[in-house]
Amino acid sequence: MTRLVQVLLIAALLGGLADAQAQAWPTRPIKVIVSFPAGSAPDIVCRFVTERLARAVGQQVIVDNRPGSGNILAGQAAARSAPDGYNFFCATAATLVSNPHTFKSLPYDPARDFVPVAMIAKGPFFVLVHPSVPVKTLAELIAYDKANPGKLAWATDGLRNFTGMMAAWLNKIAGTGILTVPYATMPLGIQDTLAGRTQLVILAVPAAAPRIRSGELRPLAASFAKRVPGYEEVPAISETFPGFELIGWFLVVAPTGTPNEIVLRVNREMDRILKDPETVQRLRGLGFFTEGAETPESVAEAIRADTAKWGRIVKEIGIQPE
Repeated sequence: MTRLVQVLLIAALLGGLADAQAQAWPTRPIKVIVSFPAGSAPDIVCRFVTERLARAVGQQVIVDNRPGSGNILAGQAAARSAPDGYNFFCATAATLVSNPHTFKSLPYDPARDFVPVAMIAKGPFFVLVHPSVPVKTLAELIAYDKANPGKLAWATDGLRNFTGMMAAWLNKIAGTGILTVPYATMPLGIQDTLAGRTQLVILAVPAAAPRIRSGELRPLAASFAKRVPGYEEVPAISETFPGFELIGWFLVVAPTGTPNEIVLRVNREMDRILKDPETVQRLRGLGFFTEGAETPESVAEAIRADTAKWGRIVKEIGIQPE
């Protein structure tokens, strides 16, 4: 037997074993880590899709909530999980693309420790203003602030978190000087904005929607590249600042070393789940939008692009890693 034939036989044998492993998987419960507490929007989204994944693969999927420390605890636990096809991480954008720029060091490396599996959903943010402020568009807000310096303030979740960085970035590109006020929790910031103590707030759809419907806050713009489905009357920020898009997302990653055949199997199952009309409507009702799982390669490229984008933003708004 020639050396070439031996190599080909070994390759075929290994390929057959990999296929058999993927077909046999799963033989025991699967664990998915979430970096937010039970009942939060990320937790609800993750549980909704993993319940359907469990039915699709015929095995229990256990959601393991690991909130705290700016998503770091969950990221660390997920990175240290066994890469055996039974451990996954429902990750947010903060965990993978902004934390590396706002912390000097992390106990996990987003690029090295994880392999992308599937995109779940994306979520825009709304720029909201108290009705007492006489503006109805982002351009009017900019003009009002420049004519009335010192009168406006953003309620944010802190300079190193998404809404704080977005507020600072809008100040930067618009040339405004709106004060940013950090809050320990966003419900406090929302209450102060409703009361008029702060005049502006940036919120994701789940928190923004009831305030928009009630008229308590007025939407000026949204952070999707295009107008948000169901809120077509609200302009995109990109209509004032071309190319602007800052969004949150949820996606599934696995510890590096997870068998590729299992990654591809989960990707296929997730794609079917996410393209089901019931899932699309359910996620939209929660304020999130999906076009399917995409491919692991396209998810990897999205992570790389957002990592670079947030790196530029963090640098330009002058945040120093801590």
